[in-house]
Amino acid sequence: MARNTDVFVVGGGPAGLAAAIAARKRGFDVIVADGGRPPIDKACGEGLMPDAIAALADLGIKMQPSDGKAFRGIRFMSGETSASAYFQNGCGVGVRRVVLHQKMIEEAENCGVRLLWETPISQISPQEVRTKGKSVSTRWIIGADGGRSLVRQWSDLEAHHTLQSRFAFRRHYRCRPWSDCVEIYWGRGVQAYVSPVGAEETCVVLVSHDPKMRIESAWQEFPELGDRLRGIEPTSKERGAVTAMHSLKNVFRGDVALIGDASGSVDAITGEGLRLSFVQASILATALEAGDLQQYQIGHRRLSRLPSAMGKLMLLLDKRPLLRRQTIRAMAADSRILERLLSVHVGEASPLHLATTGALLGLQLLAV
Repeated sequence: MARNTDVFVVGGGPAGLAAAIAARKRGFDVIVADGGRPPIDKACGEGLMPDAIAALADLGIKMQPSDGKAFRGIRFMSGETSASAYFQNGCGVGVRRVVLHQKMIEEAENCGVRLLWETPISQISPQEVRTKGKSVSTRWIIGADGGRSLVRQWSDLEAHHTLQSRFAFRRHYRCRPWSDCVEIYWGRGVQAYVSPVGAEETCVVLVSHDPKMRIESAWQEFPELGDRLRGIEPTSKERGAVTAMHSLKNVFRGDVALIGDASGSVDAITGEGLRLSFVQASILATALEAGDLQQYQIGHRRLSRLPSAMGKLMLLLDKRPLLRRQTIRAMAADSRILERLLSVHVGEASPLHLATTGALLGLQLLAV
């Protein structure tokens, strides 16, 4: 059978488009298929930190503050205590998910990726994909179809993964952003993430272990946030999603590779999901060019270590209220602690900084 394409990507969200763009720019013929109609939305915090913006730029996608709203750092809020840290190099950008998706679609089209929307995939087999009753021959198959990936199931890559899930709900409000930071409000087993996404629009995401908890029913956990937003006009419907920490023993099998949430994920508390997908795409394209997906496996595992560790640390604070309160007080008392953590998190400093940061945190915990 004559080959129809070099790379067939199942899933046209940001991870799939990133994989397609990276592969196309290395000379591969690429098809992307998705059962949805663009632009595709998803409940997320919509804040892109500087390292995510840099990873997008490597794919040829330039994010501008005019695409949304720039922010300078991160602020933790717990009761009356707050701790802030600012990025050392540049700003992040809060941007509506549909705006980001449209920009990625345009870049994919500009570089020659073939996009098949409203085209669900029914089956894959070695070097072959079936869609709408047709068979497409391909050298490589990329699964970018999310946390409940069918490609992962069909490729027998489900084994040896652990899963911890929480529930996220997002809504936008017609409200001028009041802070130059993304704010993270901590409550009892719940967090609220507030991101500026426009001159007159703010994104709020609630994340908890309770699937029944909704944004406006949680104001009692966050009185200050509730006072700001109570009575403000929503500009979008409440939208839900599942956020999870899970990892796979392998992210490829034969001619099939997984990317984005299909390949494992970190909890939304890290803000790292999109950035990981963008960097994974470049690593995967390099492995395809070398004809060796084991390179991707190694790079994927190395890339995931720090975000996974950060996610576990943040989830530990979620489970231990006393430790969380003491930690945020320590961060408020010594601004270097959160500054160093943020610098490591966004790639502005070496992970070796974590050792000295741990020492600073330990001293402050003894003092508070």
